Formats: sequence, structure tokens, C-alpha cells
Amino acid sequence: MDDKITIVKEWLKFAWNDINCAKHLLSMCPVPVEIVCYHCEQAAEKALKGYLIYQNTEPPKTHILKLLCKICTDIDESFEEISEQCGNLTLYGVQPRYPFEIEITESDMKKAILDADRVMEFIHQRLALIEGITPDIEKPED
Repeated sequence: MDDKITIVKEWLKFAWNDINCAKHLLSMCPVPVEIVCYHCEQAAEKALKGYLIYQNTEPPKTHILKLLCKICTDIDESFEEISEQCGNLTLYGVQPRYPFEIEITESDMKKAILDADRVMEFIHQRLALIEGITPDIEKPED
């Protein structure tokens, strides 16, 4: 059990690093909206995969957050609450890393941050309900 908790903590640490990186990039001029959105997707993806690992489910190698959320929903129906956010963020998993693949506006970026925050907070709360796992998984301060 301890090894699994350590692994889950690492997934969540990397997830929080991604969302914090996305927010830090907001101070750049110009703001790299594509990269911010990419880190938002990555934060949600890693948090979902961390949750699946905690539930003894091997996460598939995919960037399709809607699929990851569906697998989580099969375990815990409350994950339906973040299905829309996961669907929104999926778009940013691969395409923003390459030029001319996708046009992302500042409005899209702000929505991506809100969606990623919602997914991260939701998973953080779900894990807090499970055996008190999160007292040691403190999210970094903003």
C-alpha cells in the first residue's frame, strides 16, 4: 500500500506542477496561450491517472481525458461532474505543441485554467475522502 501511495503522490505532484506552471506563464508577455492550455491538459491528465492508480486500475496510455474520466466514472459515478471539463481540455493534449495545428484564444486559455482547476480540486477532494490519503498530498500554494 505504501508504494502505491508514493506513486499516487508523485502523479499528483506532477499534476500540481503543471497547473502551477500554467499559471506562472500568465505573467509572460505575450502570454503563450497554447503552452498554458497544454499544461492545463497535462495537469488534469496526470491527476486522473493518479486516481486510477490509487484505484488499482492501470491508466491507458492516452491523452483523451474524456476516456480517462469515463474509466474513473465506472469506479465512482461522481466523476460525471467533471466530464465536461475533461472533454474541453482533451483538445489541448497534443495539438498546441505544434505550429498551425490549432488556434487558441485568450478566452480559450482562461476557460482551460478554470477547467483544469475544477478537475484538480475535484480529484483532490475525492482522494481526501479515501483513507485520508491527502493530508500528505498537499497542493502547492499559489
